[in-house]
Amino acid sequence: MDIIMERCTRDDLQILQEISIETFQDTFKEQNTPENLKAYLEKAFSIRKLERELVNTASQFFFIRVEDELAGYLKVNTGSAQTEEMGADSLEIERIYVKHTFQRQGIGKHLLLKALEIAVSLRKEQAWLGVWEKNENALSFYEKMGFVSADSHSFFMGDEGQTDIIMIKTLSQ
Repeated sequence: MDIIMERCTRDDLQILQEISIETFQDTFKEQNTPENLKAYLEKAFSIRKLERELVNTASQFFFIRVEDELAGYLKVNTGSAQTEEMGADSLEIERIYVKHTFQRQGIGKHLLLKALEIAVSLRKEQAWLGVWEKNENALSFYEKMGFVSADSHSFFMGDEGQTDIIMIKTLSQ
């Protein structure tokens, strides 16, 4: 399997929006009302918001391609771009989004390992992420990859409050 990872740029904005909406919908549409899902997608993945995220130097986006087909992407944050105050020694893995047709093929693991590689290269002491408490597949995956539950925070899907589990992995330098 030929796998290539490439950093996203402003030129990728439209593709980034499309894959964000597609992967998020595929993953969460069954557990949420259409109204709440629509409200979230419009807010979280507007062109304007994604462009602000892309140009933020404390965030990085990477596409992953399998056999030259876009399979998913990764977003990591440091410093003030982190969605929770976890300190300067932390890297947030905000998004590991994989298209439905590429799931269970190791693509998520490739993206996670890239995030951890970035964290180590930046000399971060820990990597962390938030995962929906009802996303059992993701919770299990992150546990297998050495993350442990540490806390929780609220996440809003439209007008519905949900809970994300904060998971942390301590990095050895």
